[in-house]
Amino acid sequence: MVFICGHQGLQYMDGIDDQYDPQAVEEIVGRHWAEKDAYAVAKAAHSADPPWVFVDGPPYTSGQMHLGTAWNKTLKDAVLRYKRMSGFDVRDRPGYDMHGLPIEVKVEAALGFDSKRDIETYGIEAFIEECRRFAIENREAMDLDFQSIGVWMDWDDPYQTLSPEYMEAAWWVFKQVADRGLLDRGKRSVAYCPRCQTAIAANEVEYDEVTSPSIYVAFPLVDTDASVVIWTTTPWTLPANTFVGVDPELPYTRLRVDDGQSERSLIVADACVESFIEHTGMTLLDRERELTGAELEGMTYTHPMADVLPAKPAGADVYTIQAAPYVEADRTGLVHSAPGHGQEDFARGAELDVEVVVPVDQRGVFTDAAGPYAGTFVRDANDRIVADLDATGALIAAGKHRHRYGHCWRCDTDIIYLATDQWFITVTDIKEELLENIQETEWHPQWARDNRFSDFVADAPDWNISRQRYWGIPLPIWVAPDGDRIVIGTRGELAERVDQDIDPAAIDLHRPSVDPLTITEGGKTYHRVPDVFDVWIDSAVASWGSIGVPGASGRLETDWPADFITEAHDQTRGWFWSQLGMGTAAMGQVPYREVLMHGFVNDAEGRKMSKSRGNIVTPEEAIARVGRDPLRAYLLSHDQHGVDLSFSWETAETIAGRLNIVWNVFRFPLTYMRLDGFDPRDVDLDAVALTPMDRWVLSRLQATIAAAQAGWDSYATHEVVAAVLGFLTEEVSRYYIQSIRDRMWEEEDSPSKQAAYATMAHLLDVTTRLLAPIVPYLTERMYQELDGRAVTVHALSYPEEEPDRRDQTLEAHIEAIRAVEEAAAAARQQAGRKRRWAVPRVVVETGDQRTTDAIEAHGDILADRINAEQVTVTESFDETVEVATPVMAEIGPAFGERAETVMQAVEGASREEVEAGLLVDGEPVTIDPAMVQYEIVARGAVEAAPFDAGMVYVDVSVPEHIAAEGYARDVIRRVQQLRKELELPVDAQIITAIETDDPAVQGYLDAHEELIAAETRTERFSDDTEAMVAVVDDEVEGTPMRIGITES
Repeated sequence: MVFICGHQGLQYMDGIDDQYDPQAVEEIVGRHWAEKDAYAVAKAAHSADPPWVFVDGPPYTSGQMHLGTAWNKTLKDAVLRYKRMSGFDVRDRPGYDMHGLPIEVKVEAALGFDSKRDIETYGIEAFIEECRRFAIENREAMDLDFQSIGVWMDWDDPYQTLSPEYMEAAWWVFKQVADRGLLDRGKRSVAYCPRCQTAIAANEVEYDEVTSPSIYVAFPLVDTDASVVIWTTTPWTLPANTFVGVDPELPYTRLRVDDGQSERSLIVADACVESFIEHTGMTLLDRERELTGAELEGMTYTHPMADVLPAKPAGADVYTIQAAPYVEADRTGLVHSAPGHGQEDFARGAELDVEVVVPVDQRGVFTDAAGPYAGTFVRDANDRIVADLDATGALIAAGKHRHRYGHCWRCDTDIIYLATDQWFITVTDIKEELLENIQETEWHPQWARDNRFSDFVADAPDWNISRQRYWGIPLPIWVAPDGDRIVIGTRGELAERVDQDIDPAAIDLHRPSVDPLTITEGGKTYHRVPDVFDVWIDSAVASWGSIGVPGASGRLETDWPADFITEAHDQTRGWFWSQLGMGTAAMGQVPYREVLMHGFVNDAEGRKMSKSRGNIVTPEEAIARVGRDPLRAYLLSHDQHGVDLSFSWETAETIAGRLNIVWNVFRFPLTYMRLDGFDPRDVDLDAVALTPMDRWVLSRLQATIAAAQAGWDSYATHEVVAAVLGFLTEEVSRYYIQSIRDRMWEEEDSPSKQAAYATMAHLLDVTTRLLAPIVPYLTERMYQELDGRAVTVHALSYPEEEPDRRDQTLEAHIEAIRAVEEAAAAARQQAGRKRRWAVPRVVVETGDQRTTDAIEAHGDILADRINAEQVTVTESFDETVEVATPVMAEIGPAFGERAETVMQAVEGASREEVEAGLLVDGEPVTIDPAMVQYEIVARGAVEAAPFDAGMVYVDVSVPEHIAAEGYARDVIRRVQQLRKELELPVDAQIITAIETDDPAVQGYLDAHEELIAAETRTERFSDDTEAMVAVVDDEVEGTPMRIGITES
């Protein structure tokens, strides 16, 4: 549809469908965007604006888009569109995390591999190429996935963690960390995946309920006949035991017990005695003595497996009882401690003179140091260890225990803890700096920063950055035989310092290309350590890698730190933390300014979506069912501040329905504007005679702009959606449009009609831009139809509030009038009186000055809205009577058998009649005040309904002149329905025939032929309904009629 010659709308837009069809709109707009390169046009339109830097949290290229990533990318897209329209040159490179175990595990499965040995046999180089191919193919598929939901990012230039430039950025940043003295190598007890054969970070450990052995073991004390008792769920760690932990402040008790075979003395915490006896089934014979943990401290014990272990560990504190901060009054109050297999144990052991025993290899298999268990996978040895303990009498009791235990996030193998040599960034040395830097950032919601995130950072251990894998960024550390090390920061530095001749521009920094490179300096030859970075290092350097550092280091001044990042709440332990840690360690700064933390998408019952539950809803399924824009609007209508979304088809379809109302608001004025040659572009509101209703809706528009802006200020898109959709569906569609429908039928040069056109054109222009970041397809369709001079609505500016158009007094008046209107509608409904039929008068009883002022100022609007001939306002409506209702609980006991007759006499009587005394069976009775309640009702043909500020009384009597017009209005409605069924153009003239056997009604219609003709575009009337093309037989207020029309 084209309004005037030269209007550049979408060439496909040759008509506006009656109903909103998301898929049809999205297809049309998608073609337009592609043909016009709309994204590039929008970028160019704001290229001279100040920069605003967004860093995309890179998803792993190991799977398809799911509903959670669809929400994440939709949210990012909405913010980027808004920021661009708000006057910023937006940096919007998408990113992909293309290294690490997520991809290695997928490739291993595809190749049928079970272990690292299979990779070594296959060849590292060939395996690397398979990982590269897998990552790139998935990235290309994910590009299409994200574009399919309308995400505008720079898809031609994503940052990819496998690119040489990005890997160099990781090296460059890491060298800054090393130069600040925060790089360390040492043995630590770390979470370890025996299947992947690598250390994994704490945030890569996922927890589930598992069933483990539960054993109580006696450790005999030297020089006494008593034993201390420990409890453990990991029997396999006992060969690595070097001390037992105790709480020096805790009271302990030496018990005399009978285990069913013999008596023995056992020591446990006093608070644990009852539960210990219960769990072990022993008979308590005596509490021999009490002692403190401090008395136990320093005592020596005999390892219960000493007879089978090849050697005793070295150290003066080995096999002694030592104070430990992790001991609690639980189970026995004494803790078996193996520094080789526990982080807390390792930390305490480092303070003692104990050897760290690790009789387990990288496969999780016992070595010769475990004696008879050598060659057995650790957990497979549990049963044998328990049996051996039982045989020696050390086993007190054995059972099963259900608890949460960690597993590898990628392959689901239960982790073990191993003390291994690893590389660390010593974040514990900069803990105060980290916590201070957190305070420099702004979070949405703020509690996520001040509680969840700060608490996690405060407890963060040194960052284990080394992984014993293949597909990752190799550590740029070269080590000499004497332990001296060199950290390389760039490809250029690498080419300058290595012994081999390499091209820095061509070198592949992956393994195995860099593995054989050596550096000889100062008479020493340095070899690269074989490890790769923890994959979280890859994403941790995104704020540098995405802007081309170090190759384009000049952009550090303009593009670092980033202005904004957003991910789900799991990233408080992931990407939010890794960026903070790396930024602080490398630069002493946090690499982002603002953080938005959103939630997860669950099923309708709040459960995690999974294949096993069969409750997955895919983005493709949602798009097919409701459309891209409705899906976007639904996701963005949910609270974005850390709150999980329980996906609901009903709510998604409700949102789609609200967008259909927006569509109807959009299309409502277009036909009329076209007929009158009205150009909706560049309207001048100051050049038309705005009515109070026009000024009201324009004032409410300003309030909506302000509400939307406030929502965007905190990235609360749910507030934006609520404000704009609420305005369009409630205030514009249900109220304003209803008030201007009659103005659409006025002559084309009518000042009132021109003002309505100008008002609608303006609010459609503004709301289209307000909604553009949320529903980009729908708003593009609307913009191209309404204006179309720009290639895309997204190249335009976001609306700003016009304070001069805000009239809060007028808004308050209309709000009061709407309240009265709702009460009047309720009173009409009570009387069965349709709105098309006028009422003689409406009386508003109120003591509220605002309501009185509103009616006095805009009584004509109220009268029109409620179709009343007269509206008056008063403080007291005197045409009422108080009608009695009997209180049975009071009358029953007082009158006994006569109660029913008395209640019938009371029911409906007036207060005056009750107080004067009622006659019951000819005898007067006295009704006490407690026996009756009164309701105020209007006298005569008047219905009443309450509102917040008073009562509304509607006279529902039907004088003849009202009946005459009422019948005419009902006929008009039916003729309009026939026009719609025939799909007649708005300006089509018709012939109308009306037949009825009621002469009075026929007289009413004859008297209103002019009104009927004007409202229905009837050129002339006919008596022959048989000659009409469309005919309907109906009843109007009980009067049979036949109505027919045909185009003239």
